Amino acid sequence: MKYVPKSFTLSQKLGMTVLLLVGVSVIFSFAITNVFYEKLYVEQIETSLLEEGKKLANEYTGGSVTEQYKQKVELFNRVSNAEVFVVNNPRELSACLPFDVAHQSIIGEKERRMLIQGQVISKVGYEPHFNRSIMGVIVPLLDEERLNGILYIYLPLVTIDEIFKEAKVLVVGISTFVISLVLLVGRLVILKLTKPLHDMERIAYKMSQGQFEEKVPISTTDEIGRLGAAFNQMADAVKEEDERRKEFLGNVSHELRTPISYLKGYSGAILDGLVQTKEQEQKYLEIIYHEADRMKRLVEDLLELTKIDNNAIELQENPLVFAQLIEETLVKFEYMLNEKQLTLHKGLDVDVIVMGDEDRLSQVLYNLIDNAIRYTPREGSIHVTLENGSEQCTLQIIDTGVGIPHDKLERIGERFYRVDKARSREHGGTGLGMAIVKKIVHQHHGEWKIESVEGEGTTITVRLPIFK
Repeated sequence: MKYVPKSFTLSQKLGMTVLLLVGVSVIFSFAITNVFYEKLYVEQIETSLLEEGKKLANEYTGGSVTEQYKQKVELFNRVSNAEVFVVNNPRELSACLPFDVAHQSIIGEKERRMLIQGQVISKVGYEPHFNRSIMGVIVPLLDEERLNGILYIYLPLVTIDEIFKEAKVLVVGISTFVISLVLLVGRLVILKLTKPLHDMERIAYKMSQGQFEEKVPISTTDEIGRLGAAFNQMADAVKEEDERRKEFLGNVSHELRTPISYLKGYSGAILDGLVQTKEQEQKYLEIIYHEADRMKRLVEDLLELTKIDNNAIELQENPLVFAQLIEETLVKFEYMLNEKQLTLHKGLDVDVIVMGDEDRLSQVLYNLIDNAIRYTPREGSIHVTLENGSEQCTLQIIDTGVGIPHDKLERIGERFYRVDKARSREHGGTGLGMAIVKKIVHQHHGEWKIESVEGEGTTITVRLPIFK
């Protein structure tokens, strides 16, 4: 058995997508929170320390750092949230800090040059003594280009967890509720989206088993709803085609069964010696010949329709004088017209030129005229007219025959459909002639229409594009 790798269902894929989006949203929220922490809090502390340092530096008037200035700094340190002190020598800095740190780790040679140039230095570093990061600002006290001292202002930074400590329970609760709500709503949406698809899958399987009764429920007008409607239309079309196929097979079987039974019965009678006279034998042979000819025509018509359906017949289109083609076809029916004493009226425009396949159009004409003659009683009349138009020519074949009931006109042109099967079989019809006509006319980009009044006659109208 061939191994088929297990794949996720659409519901599972959508569910994983929702989970992924929720996870990404949570991670993104934390990332945004940290960005806000850096941008809003840390930068605000840095700006505040820089402003304080610059204000204190502006109090320095030059020369050695005096005790009076140091007292000002100490006074400011008492009222400030930050720790502020001043030293004359950067090397004294470490001694002033309430934690162990080498002065080189705060002010190195590079930083010293920056201070001499009057630049303010900001630093952030983790200090185990406070168990948190510290923001420090170093401001030079310059007398011209001489570094007489430095101001050092530092403040332990509050962690992001401490900032949100009070709101932590509320944030966690709201986040849990929102995530749960998103997952619940996502699941409901996924079920609503995938249910019609599951229904389609189930019904499609039933259709493959020949069951066409169930339809996909349509509850929306969005893409899923329109897909369901299209699926139902397809199901109806498949059902109709399946019924036509069954009807077609039944019709073929029925059409062949009758002549085969005749052939077997009458030939058996001859072989068994049941025929008493030469006249009776001749009659049986004529019946056998007639039924064999009907079977031949039936098979030929079926093959013709199959070829047309499969586009196996390539039209050999050439400019044709349509009136001449009609005249040539009518000649073939002179004997039948005379035998039934039918009056033929013609009105053919000889200037009509069509682009078409001569053999196929001859077949159309033959079938239409043959039908008109077969179903017109003796001493009736047939009118054949051809008129030119700006884009199309119009061929009409009008008979004074038995006509067709109005409610059956729409089915004319279906395979094996005959208004009166007994009458059609009596006249040798297979029920395929009009289907062939319809197919060939459409192949030539033409139109056809049938109008009839029962008991009065039938009018067949064929319109074909003219050749310019």
